[in-house]
Amino acid sequence: MSTPQQLPVDFASKSFLIIDDFHGMRSILRDILRSCGVNTRNIATAANGGEAIALLEKNRFDGVLCDFNLGAGKNGQQVLEEAKYRNLVGPGCAWIMITAEKTADVVMGAAEYQPDAYLIKPITEATLRLRLDKIWAKKEAFAEIDQAVLDQDFLRAAKLCDQRLATDRSNAGELLRLKCQMLLAAGDHGPARTLCNDILAQRDVPWAKLGLARAHFAAGELAEARALLEALVEEQRTFLEAYDWLVTVLKAQNDLTKAEEVLERAARLSPNSVTRQKTLGEVALHLGKLDNAEKAFRKSVALGEHSVLKTADAYLGLAKTCSALNNPNEALQVLGTLTKQFDGDEVKVQALAAEGLVHHRAGDPIAARKAAQRLGETLTSTGVRPDSASTLEMAELMLVTGEKQQAVALLQDAVRSSPEDTALLGRVQQVFDGASMGAEGSALVEASRKESVELMNQGVLLMRDGKFDEALAALRTACERLPGNIRVLLNFAHLALSIMQKTAVDPALADEVRARLATVHRLSPGEKRYVQLMRQVDTLTR
Repeated sequence: MSTPQQLPVDFASKSFLIIDDFHGMRSILRDILRSCGVNTRNIATAANGGEAIALLEKNRFDGVLCDFNLGAGKNGQQVLEEAKYRNLVGPGCAWIMITAEKTADVVMGAAEYQPDAYLIKPITEATLRLRLDKIWAKKEAFAEIDQAVLDQDFLRAAKLCDQRLATDRSNAGELLRLKCQMLLAAGDHGPARTLCNDILAQRDVPWAKLGLARAHFAAGELAEARALLEALVEEQRTFLEAYDWLVTVLKAQNDLTKAEEVLERAARLSPNSVTRQKTLGEVALHLGKLDNAEKAFRKSVALGEHSVLKTADAYLGLAKTCSALNNPNEALQVLGTLTKQFDGDEVKVQALAAEGLVHHRAGDPIAARKAAQRLGETLTSTGVRPDSASTLEMAELMLVTGEKQQAVALLQDAVRSSPEDTALLGRVQQVFDGASMGAEGSALVEASRKESVELMNQGVLLMRDGKFDEALAALRTACERLPGNIRVLLNFAHLALSIMQKTAVDPALADEVRARLATVHRLSPGEKRYVQLMRQVDTLTR
């Protein structure tokens, strides 16, 4: 059964934002919208990216007509990415990118952030009306699903896709694709794998291959995921999401040489991605290809100047690369820019660690030790828990500057947080080896690993024996002793929710669960159980 015939769009009820740096083009687009039936007072205009973001913060528009080139400041792609990143546009908003640019890198770059349409100037009333009719018809059909996605209720969104599929065959392909995405986002990888296999048994569908590869990756089947993705990027040479997932798999396999090659191919297709250039820089730096790393980091920093996707990591990477290229003055200058542009204690400690290592490499032990001491003081006063890579760098700095006690504490903490991560344990041992502490370090690693495992197992065993209150107390202690251990945090949340489901909701315990899960999300943003457990908390406390 197909969907019923869509009624013509009532343009008089719609509101629009026009974003163009030329007054004449804004006037032309306003006149076209008026001809479509849009009321003049429902049309807002912006001459640059900053004005556009300010208007999007205050208003919800039904449609946005955005030029790609907006002069100084943000371009149209950066306005779109910020609007989506900050949820400044609702699922019903039709975003149309309008430009005279026809070059592949511009088109590919804009398409990555998924505007609803991409129109080349000049445009006509008929062209715009036809495109908007189609966009809004589809958005109306997907409205309830899109709202579930915004609410991060991915399993509900998948069920809504099934309900829609029963009556809407015209959108069947898109509904199946979206259902697959929702199952993967919810961590429901088995059904996602079955769905993709069923589709691929009938026809060759690129998104289904990507979904199947993601399911393999989630299951730790890296070879299978890699084979699928390598074939996919050869068959679909502009499928940038497939390139990015292939890089993720290659990094997990520690095949950085191949990862760099894939990133370079993707960057040639779409060179204006802040994130991809940063990742390329990181991989090149790990491989010791300093010229390539410098080029990629500089590109990421430049592209990120007006982008919401700008990250401290690109500046840190550039500083480390400059230091490795024996240019300590520029490295310190980059770190100075970093601390001015990014707030937060986490950035502060990362910058101090990088600064100390720059001074150490430059042969200035006094400045290096001062940076290490400031780093130790900041870690103590702020309670920041850096990620594993930053932790190893900080420990390395402290070891070379004589701050052995705090270095050992950092490394032990890294082991306790991920006692089953053999790759991390190996890197921790390398840091000890580099400080001529091989045997001592090995003993410390093993002791920390055993301590963590015992703390985790204590709560789990009590859970299995049905001693829930004792298990909860044990897991709470483990959370306090192992605040960076994701498995412990998730086990605590799971047990607390199970107890409240069987007895009664304890508001204080529910708040504690939310706090533990917030830590999980900060430490591992892609953790599949986070959304599921948060949804359980919300359901219990409604």
